[in-house]
Amino acid sequence: MNNIVLIGFMGSGKTTNGIRLSYRLKRAFLDTDKMIEKREGCSIRDIFAKSGETAFRDLETAYLKELCQEKHNKVISLGGGTPLREANRKLLKHLGLVVYLRIQPETVYERLKKDTTRPLLQTENPSERIRQLLQERNPIYESVADIVIDVDQLEMKDLTEQIILQTENYLQQKTKRGKKDKPMRILVINGPNINFLGIREKEVYGAEDYNHLLDMIAEKGILENCEIEVFQSNHEGAIIDRIQDAYFDGTEGIVINPGAYTHYSYAIHDALASVTTMKKVEIHISDITAREDFRKVSVTAPACDKQIYGKGLDGYLLAIDFLLEKSVEK
Repeated sequence: MNNIVLIGFMGSGKTTNGIRLSYRLKRAFLDTDKMIEKREGCSIRDIFAKSGETAFRDLETAYLKELCQEKHNKVISLGGGTPLREANRKLLKHLGLVVYLRIQPETVYERLKKDTTRPLLQTENPSERIRQLLQERNPIYESVADIVIDVDQLEMKDLTEQIILQTENYLQQKTKRGKKDKPMRILVINGPNINFLGIREKEVYGAEDYNHLLDMIAEKGILENCEIEVFQSNHEGAIIDRIQDAYFDGTEGIVINPGAYTHYSYAIHDALASVTTMKKVEIHISDITAREDFRKVSVTAPACDKQIYGKGLDGYLLAIDFLLEKSVEK
């Protein structure tokens, strides 16, 4: 089952209702603010004071990525500022069903006017600060929410029941519409010497190592809710075998950096040309058009739908974006 993710401004009742929901639904409850405080060994107020808001937001993003890779069926309460980052909003799509607890500034002020633990409200005019922040955040909260519930006139116990009711209705309607959130399956193939990134010709291929590339691709998979497998080999036959296997294993798109095989492996060309059920993108980290003459020739590119070069490691992400766009067009 999907997680239920509660978002909203401070004072909207995310933690209180998260705990109540966890008891009612017999699910584990996680409060991201509390988990960050536990890990860092200090309060959020102290994190803000010592390291600044940006450092705290980085901690939120890192923790969200971890949650996306864990088992679902939890109730999760997010910090009020978590959805403000675009990267976090993409992660929320993968994390679960998002419920926005919408609250008016007057209600926030009445609930929090004596609370000195909220760093963003330690100003001369907290009421005006609340109004300003809500005006900025409301459109963002609404854009990422699957369900929006106005909390001002509801008692906590009634709000809990309303969350359960609307969540059940949403899931029923989603089932009726026959929506299938099936992630796209993408295969990334790296040819000879790509595993030597960070060691080989840093002035050409950059200083980041191969593990950094793997982390980038894994993060992209989480952000876009797709399954990405990465395969690397220094042997032509192994690459051909993996391309052929992709025809049978449900792979829907291939990103390939054939390395030096780009310039002479007609066998890899033929393997790519034979898997006609999927889109393929050839990727090169360096600008092959500005290098030695032999590197300007690709015998494998004609078997692909697109070629990307000269974008560094970001070229892999651009290739994945292309495959996702083509998948939507089908």
